[in-house]
Amino acid sequence: MRVTFTANGKPVEADDVWEGESLLYMLRERVGLPGSKNACEQGECGSCTVYLDGVPVCSCLVAAGQVQDREVRTVEGLADENGELGLVQQAFIDAGAVQCGFCTPGLLVQTDALLEHDAQPGDDDIREALSGNLCRCTGYEKIMDAVRLASARKCAGKAASA
Repeated sequence: MRVTFTANGKPVEADDVWEGESLLYMLRERVGLPGSKNACEQGECGSCTVYLDGVPVCSCLVAAGQVQDREVRTVEGLADENGELGLVQQAFIDAGAVQCGFCTPGLLVQTDALLEHDAQPGDDDIREALSGNLCRCTGYEKIMDAVRLASARKCAGKAASA
């Protein structure tokens, strides 16, 4: 089947999609957006998290056909049109929160969603928001630092533009 949808603000058509194919597979193999990672295929690790109509979902659990005429935003869509890293992406780099990088795409999307909802989350809010994202390399402290840094920069940016 053919699936037509919007990916990172651009219209996309994916051909030869089979009925049981996941959104994750379609994004990586048919659409050329490999940022979301395939780690568990069970929705347990969060590495494949993308936005679907503005809501973070595990793309390994979403059937590709379910995104017909809908909007998907991947980790690649967090950067601006010129390829400049987004605020959350840059904060993760600056805080040293990226190690092997396998969990990073899901953490970035989930952090972006958190900061859209709450620009100044407390540590408990951060832990709750990221509880569905597993990282096997870190003790999470650098990830927490990155979210705090992104929050501070987002709030500073709002204050400067006010």
